[in-house]
Amino acid sequence: MSIAGLDPVIPGTSDTYSATKKVLGKEDFLKMLVTQLQNQDPLNPLDATEFTAQLAQFSSLEQLSNINKNLEYLQMYQASLNNSQAMGFIGKTVLATGDSVVVEEGVSDGINFYLGGDAGSVFVNIYGPAGNFIRTINMGAMGSGNHKTEWDGADSDGNQVPDGKYSFKVLATDEAGNDLDVSTFSFGKVTGVTFKDGSAYVLAGNQEIPLGSIIKVVEAEE
Repeated sequence: MSIAGLDPVIPGTSDTYSATKKVLGKEDFLKMLVTQLQNQDPLNPLDATEFTAQLAQFSSLEQLSNINKNLEYLQMYQASLNNSQAMGFIGKTVLATGDSVVVEEGVSDGINFYLGGDAGSVFVNIYGPAGNFIRTINMGAMGSGNHKTEWDGADSDGNQVPDGKYSFKVLATDEAGNDLDVSTFSFGKVTGVTFKDGSAYVLAGNQEIPLGSIIKVVEAEE
């Protein structure tokens, strides 16, 4: 007798398995197995080999259920570790990959980037929350290494932009006009931690930085 051929209605009751239930739990499997044994033909009992196979299926189902529970516990434990780690960043300065700049009360964060070589020209393009172009800042020639520039929070026409989160892109070429490698990042002292959708973010300046984007942590005075 095959498990797949069982009637989903349990004799003696009016309850049925919901059509919307797509996963057969180990309790459901065991209930069906017991019902099958109770209603087998005494003159034609369940074949021992087939019964053993069904017990093996139940054992596998129970093991999978236990694995899922263990994975859930592991995820909760990992989230707890991340939250504890985030709290340890308070008071320190972090360096994180990113291309965002926040304007708050008309004042913007600094724009940080790294040039992979000496540049003959450097331009910083700033974009709005919807990806719309806001302004280009001409930085001129710059040497290789880390750089930081300030944005006054104004657009190309000199109008102050609304408070919010903006993005930037740095374009740099050498004296021969060849493109240079550029990395953009956020840099600031962590003053707090916030939690969103089960993930932790550190607060540095006006920015919320996810833990996964942090590439360096130093003491604040450094």
